[in-house]
Amino acid sequence: MGISFDFRSEDYGELQHLVDALFAPGVSRYATVTKLDVLMRAEAFDLCADLAEVIDLLPSATFTRTQLCDQVNSILSGHGWGGVYGTVE
Repeated sequence: MGISFDFRSEDYGELQHLVDALFAPGVSRYATVTKLDVLMRAEAFDLCADLAEVIDLLPSATFTRTQLCDQVNSILSGHGWGGVYGTVE
């Protein structure tokens, strides 16, 4: 029986909720948001400091859902936070 060191924050999945709020179901896959859009919505979600940092580290750009998810997941991976906060799709 192995020991597991997995830890999920109480904020696990919050970034997925953010992405889902930015790109509602049925929205075209070509729909885009800007970093400012993401920052404003993240502010309304009152994210914890670590997740706010993830959003702050996004480059100034316009993103499709796929591009935003790739960027967020890259930042989470770079910090080793994917297992703690969850990745986005």
